[in-house]
Amino acid sequence: MTTSKIHLWTVAEYHQMIDCGILTPESRVELLEGRIIKMNPQRAPHAATTQRTSDYLKSQLSQQAHIRMQLPVTLSNSEPEPDIAVVHIDSKAYGDRHPSLQEIFFLIEISDTTLRIDRQEKALIYAGANIPEYWVLDVVQRQAYIYRHPTPGGYQSETILSDNEIINPLNFPSVSLSLAEMFLP
Repeated sequence: MTTSKIHLWTVAEYHQMIDCGILTPESRVELLEGRIIKMNPQRAPHAATTQRTSDYLKSQLSQQAHIRMQLPVTLSNSEPEPDIAVVHIDSKAYGDRHPSLQEIFFLIEISDTTLRIDRQEKALIYAGANIPEYWVLDVVQRQAYIYRHPTPGGYQSETILSDNEIINPLNFPSVSLSLAEMFLP
């Protein structure tokens, strides 16, 4: 019996494929732990919640953080495109690179059909990369899963909040964010 060998891509190899035109924006893929993964198409509730959350965070964290919507962040062996990345303000607007681990305050995934992937697979990837805080907004159940305190084996803390609760991000403890403002009315 022979076993199949899987090639895991590095971030540099992934960038080469983009630079050479092998991967294009139409490819709709992201690099997760060395694997090139096809991203799911967006349904209207997902897209609208992503836009609403991005707009709200921009209004609440103005001058404190840059809010990136569905754009890459670079981790050691992954280059995911989270729905929302709250990152350090960069004087070059990240025109020469994507935000790296040290520049990420927290990440958010909006979930309508990908809840298991977002809560299990992506949470494990983000915890393993030492992302301090990760949120999953479940548009179906109208609740937020808040993950904090990363370890290589996953987040030590998971809190489930309803859409009428308030949250203070770890890196912005004086900022109170209303989850109701992130979910659709």
